[in-house]
Amino acid sequence: MSTQPLTSTPMRDASTLSRPRFAMPAGACDSHVHVFGAAARYPSVDQPHYTLPDGSPELLQRMTAALGIERVAIVQPSYYGTDNRCMLDALDQLDGRARGVAMVDESVDDAHLAHLHARGVRALRLDLFLRAQWPIAEIAAYVKRSIARAKPLGWHVQFYTPGYVVRDLIPYMAEFETDFVIDHMGYMLASDGLTSADFDRLIAAVQSGRGWMKLSGPYRVAKDGNFERLRPMVATIVDAVGERTVWGSDWPHIPTGERDTGELLNLLAEWVPNEVVRNRILADNPARLYAFGG
Repeated sequence: MSTQPLTSTPMRDASTLSRPRFAMPAGACDSHVHVFGAAARYPSVDQPHYTLPDGSPELLQRMTAALGIERVAIVQPSYYGTDNRCMLDALDQLDGRARGVAMVDESVDDAHLAHLHARGVRALRLDLFLRAQWPIAEIAAYVKRSIARAKPLGWHVQFYTPGYVVRDLIPYMAEFETDFVIDHMGYMLASDGLTSADFDRLIAAVQSGRGWMKLSGPYRVAKDGNFERLRPMVATIVDAVGERTVWGSDWPHIPTGERDTGELLNLLAEWVPNEVVRNRILADNPARLYAFGG
């Protein structure tokens, strides 16, 4: 496997983004964005997977203003590992319009978690790509330990994980004692040996437990750009857990900064034509999940 990082391309100017083809609801939330800052101030981990993207809070705010997005969930990127300073500074800058999803070491103390909560963090991101080679029982134990730290704060946990790990965690999901969010519609790639039966099992486990699904990263699931083939998958998710589904753009679309975020938002017009359900996904559900206002 190549150790060369992906080259992040320049950010598309917000003025050129496609505009929403539907009325955006009050409190509309992009539930999956990342932020980045100057390398001198926010150093990366050793051997990051990609070069520093365009993704400043200022650029983020231009994108959200152009698309009528009022709130965001800022997800800690692997680029910074467990150094959450860039994300926390962005939370301060967005002044109540954002919530954070942090990554922490297991050794983190309760005082630091309380500090993160006070700054606007409402979830832990669990990097299961980093742990994908562990036996599944050890991964499940790690998830449960993380839940034990998150639950007293009223937080959820978010899985950053390959689809085959999600599949292998299905038997354990009923034991997860707080809400958990699965990114990128499960990230179940046929190239990784995942099947429609695996996806159906996942949705059943999410529906019967405390799981949430995130409609994000369609270009990571349909790598050929044929987003139409994701429509049945989205319909299954929304029908099963529409009250526990959120949408995220995955901005700044690493490594492809020129991607049209508005075009991704407009997929919801086709995927979720019912305005009431779409508004729930865009506004009501993330308000609950990220405790906006609380």
